[in-house]
Amino acid sequence: MKIEDYPEVLNVEDIQQILGVGRVKAYELVASGQFHTIRVGRRIKILKAVFIKWLEGA
Repeated sequence: MKIEDYPEVLNVEDIQQILGVGRVKAYELVASGQFHTIRVGRRIKILKAVFIKWLEGA
């Protein structure tokens, strides 16, 4: 699946699939504070645009 095919708001599972990492590593990355995340109840959400900027090194 291409990154363009993912929804505008990603979850940790999406990050895991995009980067090809395991569940624990994906949660560690999200918790690291390297990019902005929001919590909706127990769910963690990441704007795709923010994630792409981080991925590109911006």
